[in-house]
Amino acid sequence: MTQDPMSPLVDIILPTYNRAHVITNAIRAALDQSWWNIRVTVIDDASTDDTAVAVRPFFGHPKFNYIKLRHNLGTAQAKNAGMLLTTGDAVTFHDSDDLPHRDKVLHQVRVLTSRDIGADACLNWALAGKTAGQRLEVGAALTHHDLILPDGRRVEVRRDLSLFDDVFPNLQMGSQVPGEWTHINSGLFRSEVLSRLGGYENCIEEDREFRNRLILNGEIIWVIPERLLTKIESPDSLTQSAASDYDSERRKADRQLVWDKVGEWRRTGKVAPVIMDIAELGVVFVSNPRLLGARSIPATPRTRATVSDILVPNAANLAAAQ
Repeated sequence: MTQDPMSPLVDIILPTYNRAHVITNAIRAALDQSWWNIRVTVIDDASTDDTAVAVRPFFGHPKFNYIKLRHNLGTAQAKNAGMLLTTGDAVTFHDSDDLPHRDKVLHQVRVLTSRDIGADACLNWALAGKTAGQRLEVGAALTHHDLILPDGRRVEVRRDLSLFDDVFPNLQMGSQVPGEWTHINSGLFRSEVLSRLGGYENCIEEDREFRNRLILNGEIIWVIPERLLTKIESPDSLTQSAASDYDSERRKADRQLVWDKVGEWRRTGKVAPVIMDIAELGVVFVSNPRLLGARSIPATPRTRATVSDILVPNAANLAAAQ
């Protein structure tokens, strides 16, 4: 990790599964970010297509790492695996069909490193565990984005209302779609926030739950007004699949899990951290072992031991090759 708080090392994590036809564009867009201090890690969730072949041309890049998981874990756990095996000062996630603006991470870093943000006395800071007048440290920097739907329509996605939809549904009236697109996957999150609140819940509403956990525990979230990413929703995406679309039984159950946690917050004033527990975590290939590391983040002893088991042989292989 960097020692300069104004130049944080950013991990850009790309979880992917059977997306060989689009992953190279996402990698190039990540590596071409104008913020200089980055590492790009592809977490291949045990793909069965030609993903490993598609990413091979990037193996020589010093800021790139490709990690192939032994078992398919699902999107949330693949993200968690990416967090467990990296050590940057901040983390952002790009889907394999996301095309970020070249300055996306730069804008987000500038927000996270700002030293002149204060708690204005006109707001109810006590509710977030803060004191009026104190200096605030931004824990997450979100952006707006464009969404290209499978039918070719381009939709401008803003988060003015969606930050509140699970807590204050009465503020949703007039929104174009229920929930007004709660996706925060491409936010930039300070590593200390992950250490406090944990990783992703193992469900397909993982972004939504994670967003709520940050907000309801008083983390400072800055929404950058510019649209800094284009998200392409293809016919084979989770939200288009009959098994996991917004009306599926699986997603309904996961939404209820999210709402139950909001109920927990209303009763106790807090939402508990998510302790990472990945029973089937395993790695079959790492292209750049130098970039591996263990992040300080809540995890079960079993998961922590598994991470050590992954790091030790890769470190030994690297030493042997030198």
